[in-house]
Amino acid sequence: MPLSPSPHTSAQGLGPDGRRPRVTIARGATPWFVPTLATAAVTTALTRRSGKWALAAVPACALSAGMLWFFRDPEREIGTGTVISPADGVVQSIDEWPDGRTRVAIFMSPLNVHVNRAPLAGTVTSVEHVAGGFVPAFNKDSDQNERVVWHFDTELGDIEMVQIAGAVARRIVPYVDAGTKVEQGERVGLIRFGSRVDIYLPAGVEVAVQVGQKTTAGVTRLDRD
Repeated sequence: MPLSPSPHTSAQGLGPDGRRPRVTIARGATPWFVPTLATAAVTTALTRRSGKWALAAVPACALSAGMLWFFRDPEREIGTGTVISPADGVVQSIDEWPDGRTRVAIFMSPLNVHVNRAPLAGTVTSVEHVAGGFVPAFNKDSDQNERVVWHFDTELGDIEMVQIAGAVARRIVPYVDAGTKVEQGERVGLIRFGSRVDIYLPAGVEVAVQVGQKTTAGVTRLDRD
C-alpha cells in the first residue's frame, strides 16, 4: 500500500540520498495490529475451502491495510530550529497563558502519523499519566481528557508537552521514562488513532506557525528567530 512521502522527499517519493524513506510499524501498535492481521490471514486461507469466507476475508484484509496506514512510522530528516513540532496534524489553537507561556495545540486526525517526537533535545524530567474523559479532541473540554503530561529540561528551561486522548484514541503509549536523555526529534510516544498534542513555549519565544497550518513531527519549526 503506498504511503505518503515525508516532506523531504522528491515528487517521485525519494529522499535526499535518492532512496525511498523507510517506513516501519509504530511501537505500541501490536495489540491492535496483530489480531487484525491474524484474522485476515486465517479468513483468507479459509476462502480456499469455501468462497463464503470471502465475506469475512475482504473486510478483515481491508482493516489490516487500514491498520498498516494508521500505525505507519516513517523515518524523518529532522528539521532545524530551536523547537520543532512534536506531532503531525493541524494547529488547532495558539493561546497566551497567564504565566507568559504560549500553548500551541496540534490536532491529530486518524489519518496522521500517531508517533510523537521530542520538540527539543534534553532530559525527560517527568512523565505523568492523568485520568480523564474521552470527548473529541477538537472539543474545548478535551483539556480534561485522558492525557500524559511530559516535562523536558532543555536549553530553554522546562518545556511542557501534553499528549491528549480523544473519542477514539484511548491509549497513550510513552516510549521513554523520566531521567532519559532525548535528542531533538527522537520518538517519545504514541497516541493510538490520533487526538491532540499541546506544547507550551516559554515566555519570549515567538511562535512561527499559525492556526490552520499543517505540521510534521520532527520537521516543522514552531519558534521564530
